[in-house]
Amino acid sequence: MSAAAVAFLAAAPGCGGSSSSPASSLAPASSGSTPTTAGVRNLVVSDAVRAQLLAAGAALHQLPVKDYTGLAKGETYYAYDPSTRTYWAGAALEASPKSMKAQVGNQDDGAYLDFEKLSSGSWKAYDAGPPGSSNYTCAVTIPAGVVSAWGWAAGTCHPPS
Repeated sequence: MSAAAVAFLAAAPGCGGSSSSPASSLAPASSGSTPTTAGVRNLVVSDAVRAQLLAAGAALHQLPVKDYTGLAKGETYYAYDPSTRTYWAGAALEASPKSMKAQVGNQDDGAYLDFEKLSSGSWKAYDAGPPGSSNYTCAVTIPAGVVSAWGWAAGTCHPPS
């Protein structure tokens, strides 16, 4: 499929082009990327990025990294927005069965987090709130091009349920 066709499918409502599917948190490290809408590139999550996201999420919850076993399979998104020179990610943390605090936190607050990283900085994590909550305001505004590239509804901060 041509790059133009992939970009069109990613931007078209209701279409499931390959560039709008999440990068699995279990995907092998890759230097490749998929061009999407507005120059945003979906990226494959490497082991190093996975570890950085996990550390940033644990820090947000004021818990040690060992309280989590990883990122939830199939719920990890990762992209680069060249217009702002910012990396974006969305991921759900998996609580360790040995950590009651992490389990309760995931249940009460929702386990989904959004992440932002300037090209030269470190990851900053934000709670995305419980999916489907009508009273929740996103803690960070993810650029429309990134949200579109991921196939999320406009103005949201987590993937479709």
